Amino acid sequence: MHKRNRSVKILATLGPASSEVEQIKELHLAGADVFRINMSHGDPDKMRAMMEKIRRVEADVGSTIGILVDIQGPKLRVGMFADDAVMLDNGASFRLDTKDEPGTGERVQLPHPEIFEGMDVGHTLILDDGKLRLECTGTDQKSYIDTKVIVGGKLSSRKGVSLPDTTISGGALTEKDRRDLAAALEAEADWIALSFIQRPEDVAEVRKIARGRSGILSKIEKPQAVEKIEEIIELSDAIMVARGDLGVEMPLASLPGTQKRITRAARKAGKPVVVATQMLESMITSPVPTRAEVSDVATAVYEGADAIMLSAESAAGDYPHEAVSMMNTIAIETENDPLYRSIINAQRTEPEATGADAISAAARQIAETLHLSALVCYTSSGATGLRAARERPQTPIIAITPRIRTARRLALIWGIHPVATDDATDIDDMVERACAVAMNQGFASPGNRIIITAGVPFGTPGATNMLRIAFVREDQSNS
Repeated sequence: MHKRNRSVKILATLGPASSEVEQIKELHLAGADVFRINMSHGDPDKMRAMMEKIRRVEADVGSTIGILVDIQGPKLRVGMFADDAVMLDNGASFRLDTKDEPGTGERVQLPHPEIFEGMDVGHTLILDDGKLRLECTGTDQKSYIDTKVIVGGKLSSRKGVSLPDTTISGGALTEKDRRDLAAALEAEADWIALSFIQRPEDVAEVRKIARGRSGILSKIEKPQAVEKIEEIIELSDAIMVARGDLGVEMPLASLPGTQKRITRAARKAGKPVVVATQMLESMITSPVPTRAEVSDVATAVYEGADAIMLSAESAAGDYPHEAVSMMNTIAIETENDPLYRSIINAQRTEPEATGADAISAAARQIAETLHLSALVCYTSSGATGLRAARERPQTPIIAITPRIRTARRLALIWGIHPVATDDATDIDDMVERACAVAMNQGFASPGNRIIITAGVPFGTPGATNMLRIAFVREDQSNS
């Protein structure tokens, strides 16, 4: 098992630069705790093959590795141009319509009827990742949108369309998404990431399909989702601040504040939060990052994000191993900074009025007061592990679970070292097993003390009702 010297987790995207077993193993050893498979560039067969390779690495190194399958979502694009591209001048008029004909300098097809219904005069349309900006001047909400070009430039066939002001009817799943989602659930993906959600109903729809088989992570990349962030957090198992598309659809200068707000709202609700996109972007082509990127990664760590993510850096870049290694180094350095603790503690939320929350809060306090070596929590569903992590303790958290799928899901969570092993049979067995795991995993030595939280009777989900301080003995190392 690979013991990490940091609490924040690293999520690395796999792709052409990292698709072989040996490369995946290298990235895991360099620091990747969870791997992301991006369905925008894949199909169910590729996904299954990649998952099988990750599981081979997991068995080889004896670690618990999480897998996140990222569903593409409704990617909106313009149609084709007769000459593949046109130049749009500032101030010019340009029409988007439903006609299935090659585009010209005056018009182009927009093959998404659902956009027309939600469009109104004054709404903004952003094309090609923010390079062009149009404003709606008229529409019949059925077959055309007339616009004025605010920021012009070259527009090519099939370029993306973003709609910061428009709420689109219909769910967040396309036909491809439904096929990919079914395949990911069948293949036992630990997390499913949902792209371009706009409203809580989009998450509820996927929850209904998933029926608890995978954790649901909502990617926040549209202003409409930011406005409904509280309800979306409530319906999700985790949240991602997806800064790429969010930075296209809202003013760039407001992005850092939005990132902080989302991170804090998720932490307050006790839901894991991932910060993603362009964290070490320059490392796609360079072996070292910019100073600003190092600072950006550190900021997410100081905020107490559960995980930080690499996209193209690890999937398609020239230096995937170096990018993961650099992220690992920055995270360790940041967490060792004397200021880190006070910043993390300032964000701590009050425990809710439940026995399990009170016990998790007490366990952290006792562990820190007595300088205990580890906080061991027995968890079946993973909820107790999440509660322990929500406290952001200084003490390492070991989550012991009888379910391998719970252990893998917890690989994404701040500070948790997940271990899958048989459930304890009684209290003595619970203590022996916890001490043995803490020692074998390198968190405690003979003579150290650990604190244990569990639910009695054993195997009862969500019934954490016990705290125990235990001495670690020499003879427990192989029990």
